[in-house]
Amino acid sequence: MGNPGWRTTVALIAVLICAEPIRAETLKVGVTGSPPFVIREGDKRSGISLDVWLHIAEENDLAFDLISQSSPKKGLQALNDGSIDLLIGPISITPRRLAMPKVDFTQPYYMGRVGVLLPLEPPSLLSRVQVFFGWAVVSSILVMMSVLLVVGSLIWLAERRRNPEQFPRRWMPGIASGMWFAVVTLTTVGYGDKAPVTRTGRSITGAWMIISLIAVSSLTASLASAFTLFLSGSTLDVITNPLQLKERRVAVVSGTSGMDMAEQREMRLVPSADLKGAVQLLLEGQADALVFDEPAIRYHLKQNPQLPLQVAPFNLGEETYGFALKANDPLRTPLNVSILRMQKMGEIEEIDKKNLN
Repeated sequence: MGNPGWRTTVALIAVLICAEPIRAETLKVGVTGSPPFVIREGDKRSGISLDVWLHIAEENDLAFDLISQSSPKKGLQALNDGSIDLLIGPISITPRRLAMPKVDFTQPYYMGRVGVLLPLEPPSLLSRVQVFFGWAVVSSILVMMSVLLVVGSLIWLAERRRNPEQFPRRWMPGIASGMWFAVVTLTTVGYGDKAPVTRTGRSITGAWMIISLIAVSSLTASLASAFTLFLSGSTLDVITNPLQLKERRVAVVSGTSGMDMAEQREMRLVPSADLKGAVQLLLEGQADALVFDEPAIRYHLKQNPQLPLQVAPFNLGEETYGFALKANDPLRTPLNVSILRMQKMGEIEEIDKKNLN
């Protein structure tokens, strides 16, 4: 039957082992990021990333000390060389970071976007008038003038012998008369002061009447777009899609995934140590746009509504944020379990609303 006392001792040891925390020693936890993920108010810290971590640490009975890191890049380097055990904050999970041999990531706890911040400046009269000199309008006018010249010349060549009263034989006044006739036909005004009498001239005129319907539509569309931009106050320099950022000066925060993404898209980087400094670069005109986490730039604008800045109507892509830890760290599984539980229970969504509202 065995010794009952021995069995009791084994059972007691098993219970004690199960009651031990996952990690007995105090964790050195690096923290990096900007509001609303990491908010610093004196000695107090809060934010989406901090609140999620506090729930996880409490659930898993983890003791820890927070150690500030100047950027995600510096924090990952500290994790890689063993200076810290864990890195929390809006740490984007990217292929380059996953390739680091000594670094791993938890299950993503937040889905974010890389946003673009643009200056919001009232357009000057000159900048508004410039829309009429855009390539769309200018090219349409040049094409129209060329077509009128060709049609006018053809009409003159067909009419100069039999109809010299309306289309003089001398080439300069003759072509001018032909172009005037082409313009009158194009606009359907129909003054009747000039009209072809030859069969060739009438054939050219008939073809021109049909072609002019298409020509007028093209020119009208270009001018309508220009007038719309003029009346709305928009300018030719307005950035409306990511492709327009190529080769532009873009303020970025050093060591962030936004900086990597801007570099990949061939933008001219103007680095700053933090978001506040990057915003200042944009305000001073040293950059044409700012690339950073969209929740962070929206939070910054909410806290500083007087800034003449706006979030672009597009983003550069989605990002998943996770906590970084050492490769093969046994903490990974319990942290993932806690993150998935919080997501399923809607706790992370509540944390998100609390920090953004």
